[in-house]
Amino acid sequence: MAPTTAASLDAVRKPDVKPANPRFSSGPCAKPPTYSLDKLADAALGRSHRAGVGKVKLKAAIETTREILGVPADYRIGIVPASDTGAVEMAMWSLLGARPCTMIAWESFGEGWVSDAVKQLKLDAKVLKADYGHIVDFAEVDFDTDVVFTWNGTTSGVRLPNGDAIPADRAGLTICDATSAAFAQDLPWDKLDVTTFSWQKVMGGEAAHGMLILSPRAVERLESYTPPWPMPKIFRMTKGGKLIEGIFVGETINTPSMLAVEDYLVALDWGKSIGGLPALMARADANAQAIFDFCAARDWIDNLAVDPATRSNTSVCLKFTDPRITDGAAFAKAVAKRLEAEGVALDVGAYRDAPPGLRIWCGATVETADVEAMLPWLDWAFHTEIDALAQAA
Repeated sequence: MAPTTAASLDAVRKPDVKPANPRFSSGPCAKPPTYSLDKLADAALGRSHRAGVGKVKLKAAIETTREILGVPADYRIGIVPASDTGAVEMAMWSLLGARPCTMIAWESFGEGWVSDAVKQLKLDAKVLKADYGHIVDFAEVDFDTDVVFTWNGTTSGVRLPNGDAIPADRAGLTICDATSAAFAQDLPWDKLDVTTFSWQKVMGGEAAHGMLILSPRAVERLESYTPPWPMPKIFRMTKGGKLIEGIFVGETINTPSMLAVEDYLVALDWGKSIGGLPALMARADANAQAIFDFCAARDWIDNLAVDPATRSNTSVCLKFTDPRITDGAAFAKAVAKRLEAEGVALDVGAYRDAPPGLRIWCGATVETADVEAMLPWLDWAFHTEIDALAQAA
């Protein structure tokens, strides 16, 4: 490609319109567009989470989650400590070890679950990995083993397009980290035995609380299997060989933030008000499509996900492809810095372990108009930085 010329001068000029909300962080994510701190006025502050008012709100968070996501009535939903990480670790420590297991990773968080299973639990697990931008072939996975995987790779922007490869008659359990997928992608509950996510992603809730969803098969495992390792208190879901049912009606293992609970309820109410899961998915799809169209019209930027079928509609990860870029990490950081300095896109740098580039959150709380207003600024930031490189050469 040639250096910037008159043909690209329009791209170098600063756009006139800025996004109304420049928050494109992948977590904590943007609040719902109708959000106001006034909506938290009914929070049960200064009250015990074990008091009647606290229990009502915690149960409402569970049951509204069930309603919007379409979780089957015989699946348990619990609010657990430590965000999605706590929920995944809780599942792994409580359920793995009963039979052989397969650990799947195609980005950094999946890599973390692999490391914990192999190095901490010291399981002789089969490990399947794919490079950033790619995904493991699920047709090659043995689902007679317990299988741990992320549905949507937050740091790679690569997602599982569907659950077709997961057999209904599997012998093993499927443990799915769905934190960047829940509320934006259609999760096939009959294919998932354990599903985890956090409030801070697609619904724009606060961090530190995780959701753990268990199928009847997962409950049966919990009640029939005792792991050989010591179990931390915050991971214990059974007592005397029986599920602690209270966890799944709002009697949390440790003290939750009632302010964060109220915040999540506000987000759930917003989700219901716009049409539930179909509307939430449509919003994420529209946001991501605006970026996909932008990339398709330019030869200097592309989606990190190689196969369009696996491209995330929430954590959209991009790579710069211009051959004039010799230091990809420095260039990407410079572009992200320009966007932040102009107040048009905050927190859009790639994750620290991912390939150099950008990561733009497109979950349901983001307005498509803000994505569309941000993209001309990305054009400007790229060309301005390229021009700066040419002048420095």
